[in-house]
Formats: sequence, C-alpha cells, structure tokens
Amino acid sequence: MDPVVIPILVAALVVVFLVAATVRIVPQARRYNVERFGRYRRTLQPGLNFVLPVADRVNTKLDVREQVYSSEPKPVITEDNLVVNIDTVLYYQITDPRAAAYEVADYLQAIDQLTVTTLRNVIGSMDLEGTLTSREEINARLRAVLDDATGKWGIRVNRVEIKAIDPPNTIKEAMEKQMRAERDKRAAILHAEGERQAKILTAEGTKQKDILEAQGTQQAMILRADGEAKAVELVFQSVHRNNADAKVLAYKYLETLPDLAKSDNNTFWVIPGELTEAVRAVTSAFGDRSAMGLPAAAAAQREEESTADVPEKAGTPELEADPTLALGAAAAADEAAKQAAAAVSDAKAEAEAVGEAQLPGRGQTSGD
Repeated sequence: MDPVVIPILVAALVVVFLVAATVRIVPQARRYNVERFGRYRRTLQPGLNFVLPVADRVNTKLDVREQVYSSEPKPVITEDNLVVNIDTVLYYQITDPRAAAYEVADYLQAIDQLTVTTLRNVIGSMDLEGTLTSREEINARLRAVLDDATGKWGIRVNRVEIKAIDPPNTIKEAMEKQMRAERDKRAAILHAEGERQAKILTAEGTKQKDILEAQGTQQAMILRADGEAKAVELVFQSVHRNNADAKVLAYKYLETLPDLAKSDNNTFWVIPGELTEAVRAVTSAFGDRSAMGLPAAAAAQREEESTADVPEKAGTPELEADPTLALGAAAAADEAAKQAAAAVSDAKAEAEAVGEAQLPGRGQTSGD
C-alpha cells in the first residue's frame, strides 16, 4: 500500500469522527442537556444541533410530553381510625429539562413520596364516609400541594386522580348491610306511599260515587214527586170536572184500604173511623142502583112514600112498592158491606203478619 494513502485514510476517519461527534439530531418532544467539561452548558432543542467534540457531552435525555405515573396502593389511616389502601394516578409534564435533571435526583420517586405524605395528611382529617364521597376535594388538595412542590423541579402536575380506595373486608360487609337496609327502607317508604295514594284515590272515588248516586236519587224523587203531583192534580181536576158524588168517592176510598197494609215498613195498621160512613154510603149506593131498575112512576111513588112515612130518616130509602126489588137491593147492600168488611179483615191480617215478621213481639193492631 502506498504510504501516502494511509495518512489520507486516517485523516478521513478523524474528520468523520469529528463530524459525528459535532452533529446532534434531537427528535421532536425531546430535550438533551449538554455538559462541557462536566458543567451544564445548554439544552438542545429538537432538530439539528452542533456541539464541540470531546469538550461537550450529552448528559440527560428527557421526554417533555405529558406522562402518566401510577403508584402502588398505600395504607392510609382515616380520622375514625380505619386503615384504607389508596392508589393514585399522576399526570405530569417536564417544563424545565435543566431543573428536572439537576434539581432532584429522581423526580418520580420524589413525586411518589410527596403524594403519599400529602395523601395521609388529607385523609387523616376525614372519616371513612368523607373519604369515599370527597374524591374531588382530595384530588384538588393533592394537586395544589404537588404542583407547588414540583414547580422548582421543572415539573408541572396537571392532574392527580384517586384510582381506588379499598377499606377492610369487615367495613365492606358493614357498608353492604347498611346500603341494603337503606334500599329496603326506601322500598318500604315507596310502598307505603303507593298504598296511601291508592286509598286516597279509592276514597275520592267512593265519595264521588255516593254524591252522584245521592244526586241521582234526589232527581228521581223530585221527578217522581212531580209526576205524582201532576197525577193527583189531573185526578182532582177530572173529579171536579165530572162532578163525582160522595158515593163514588166512598167506593174508591174502600178500594184503597187493602193497599195500606202492603208496605213492608208497617208495624201496625189503624182503621179510620170513617169506615162505617163509607160502608153506609156504598150500601146506599147499591140501594139506589137497585132502585134505578124500577119504572119511573114506581120509583117516584117509592120516594114519596118513604119521605112521607119516615121524615126523620130521609137518607135511608125503603122499598114498599115492590118487595122483590127491595129484597134484592138489601141483599146487594149486605153483600157490599160483607166485601168491605172482608177487605178490611184481610188488610189487618196482612199488616199484622208483616209487623210480626219484622219486629217480633211488637206488632200492634187497632181498629175503630
């Protein structure tokens, strides 16, 4: 080999080495701390950078992206002397590579120990229930303490989250029983409220039903009374218009006597004193009806003779002209009296039977 070529190759190798040692390419989201003769010189930014070979040396390479650090569960004692295991999740970001490299030896361990001590101080002032229900407050207090302490380390704590809180098994069983009792209590309350509402609605419905039935009964009674009043008025007008005499009215009076005992509420029945007058009027009516079958002359003669012979008994006609017709009229009058007496007896018997059936021992029958 030519002796000239060897020095050229050595010089080329030295140049390549010097270029490689001088040029530094930093990736995106990375920061390189450079030391010159063991002293911090500067921080290389992403891209192409040049350093002095042999004199400058890259000490630390840091990632400035937001990172996540999950700690192991740590035992913490609450205010009511219960031990719970709490593990946290930390979101942090390096903002000053020089401080992160030279202000603290291991920033992850420092952050972890600071989180544990701060968490014990915060949880120590709360009971178990407050610890379980105040995660947002705990997170905010942890973030404030960590952000203040890690600021001089060139690290910014963005978020601190409590991942899990594990109380002892006995506490878990007690909490489950308590929650079950609370659910049973709410279920019983809701069931009672439902029954109360149902009873209220049922009572309202019954009330409305009774009111409507009473109103319907009232209207029916009013209409029935109006109808009866109009019927009575029509009958009264018809009687006056046809000029009915006392004999017809007495006969209708006897027809209505059996109806007085048909009511279920009658316990006793009073026979009016006018019954004998009604029977006498009917008897006279049947006697006059028998007399209506005689010839006009005989009837006139009979009326004159009865008036002349017995002036004090003007209301009781006697038949002397024809004994056969007189006997027929008397028999008809007796038959009418018997029928009226039989109707009265039947009415009394029916009234007594109804009274004894409804109120035993208290039936009462009286008659005039």
